[in-house]
Amino acid sequence: MSAVQPAAASSTTPPASNVTQELQPQRQSENQKSEDGDTTGTVGEDEKPKETELAMWKLLLLGIALLSSLFCISLDGTILATAIPKITNHFHSLDDVAWYGSAYLFTTCAVQLVFGKMYALYATKWVFLTGVAIFELGSLICGTAPTSIALIIGRAIAGLGAAGIFTGVILIIATNVPLRQRPIYTGLMSSMHAVASVAGPLLGGVFTDHVTWRWCFYINLPFGVVSILFILLFLPSTPPPQSDKDWKEKVKSFDLIGTFFLIPGIICLLLALQWGGAKYPWDNARIIALFVVFGVLMAVFIGVEFWQKDRATIPLRILKDRNILGAVWFGICMGGALFIFTYYLPIWFQAIQGVSATQSGIRNLPSILGLVVFAMIGGGLVTAVGYYTPFLILSSVVTAVGAGMLSTLKTNSGKGEWIGYQILLSAGAGLGAQNVMLVPQVASPPADQPMAISILIFTQTLSSAIFLAVAQNIFQNQLIRNLHSYAPDIDSSSVIQTGVTLLRENFSPEQLPPVLEAYNKAIIQTFYVAVAMAAASVFGPIFMKWLSLKTPKKDATQNGEENVQNGEAGAEEEKGSGHEAGGSGRENA
Repeated sequence: MSAVQPAAASSTTPPASNVTQELQPQRQSENQKSEDGDTTGTVGEDEKPKETELAMWKLLLLGIALLSSLFCISLDGTILATAIPKITNHFHSLDDVAWYGSAYLFTTCAVQLVFGKMYALYATKWVFLTGVAIFELGSLICGTAPTSIALIIGRAIAGLGAAGIFTGVILIIATNVPLRQRPIYTGLMSSMHAVASVAGPLLGGVFTDHVTWRWCFYINLPFGVVSILFILLFLPSTPPPQSDKDWKEKVKSFDLIGTFFLIPGIICLLLALQWGGAKYPWDNARIIALFVVFGVLMAVFIGVEFWQKDRATIPLRILKDRNILGAVWFGICMGGALFIFTYYLPIWFQAIQGVSATQSGIRNLPSILGLVVFAMIGGGLVTAVGYYTPFLILSSVVTAVGAGMLSTLKTNSGKGEWIGYQILLSAGAGLGAQNVMLVPQVASPPADQPMAISILIFTQTLSSAIFLAVAQNIFQNQLIRNLHSYAPDIDSSSVIQTGVTLLRENFSPEQLPPVLEAYNKAIIQTFYVAVAMAAASVFGPIFMKWLSLKTPKKDATQNGEENVQNGEAGAEEEKGSGHEAGGSGRENA
């Protein structure tokens, strides 16, 4: 297998401006852009010289390192589900429960784009190792936490590291695996994510019941050591896409002003979503103030991005590519849809079918196993056919159908229905969940790939938080309304305050059926949001070009050169200088 090295500037011509510094690497990159800003194909991705190949055994060990790190962050997202009761008993900290999860999410979202910049400016190997080290430090703090506050701080630190891990996994695959073979590797990563996610609650239960809840965090340490050791020994340290910048230019490229407004803005939004409808009513002054501050900070941030141009945290040239825009839309819609089912389908099993949390997890296995199988199938199909776009479209259609079928569940639905519908949903999700990560690897030049991948991950993570809050609000409102219709003699507040697993204990056999009908309808009405989002996701891949992973288009190089020339000309106009350098660059090109 060939190791695809990040493209560096191939011409000795001095750059005309900061814009040309980033455009210069595109001349001999795998992916070239056309005149209108869209990519037109892949250029010689697999035609690499033999001396750049990595030995199979090295790729195998690197794969183990990447799977280990991905296992840690995937496990960390679900393992606390069954451990939280013991943690709250230990610290007497019931009021802190929400922060055990949200502290991790807040920091992950807040610094995701910052890590994208780091990957563009510094060697992938060292940025990735930094992310893993920070995550492991956070896990160690959580495992040894003497107080609830220390545990929350550890979760926040772990979230900082997790933000850099997933982007790094994708980039390491991109720089060491030929493009046409990457779908198989991304399928493996998706499968590991699914396995770790379902293993989380089971391991959490085992640790809390038979050892200690602290092992929910200690388990990350040996996996982290394996990942760090193998990456140190076997991953080549290749120059970053923007390696031609000196340290002053790199500092300027971080867009510190934009980041100053972005991170507080994201935190305000997540706090509003975390507290709204739970700790405070949605019309509470605190929630309204958080949304207002978020809006003001985002407005300023957008203005800063226009001002910073190519140094922006989110460079506008990336969002001008319709392929990236389509991928972002697909990720937002699909991420929101799947997260709603991930959260509310277990509630349906526990409330409507009256099973325990463990049994609910077992009944979710069709979703997990289906995702694992179809992620591998999807990766293989994309590798064989050479195009990801048709499978993203198919993913949207099948996911929407599966979501629609799940929205037909009734209080008396049998195994065949909820098993079959889950398989259908996971089949659609598996075909597209990881294949969308191929889009920036094909559509963006190497200099933009780290930021494009980070933008995708950032929007998916944020959309999950947003649509979960939307779903929670719909569920609560519809449950109250349905109780008035199905069980008018029962106080709706008593139902809401009753735990999902205690409905059969707190209501008589005569009261229970209408309560379950109201519960079922509220959950189904929540599913409708996921159905709409899954259906809307199809507009993302429809908007994309059909770019090949294995057959370069004849005009790719020519159009890429024209795009570089146009970028240089625009830079000269803006700066009013550098004409000679720009002209020399065009002559060499």
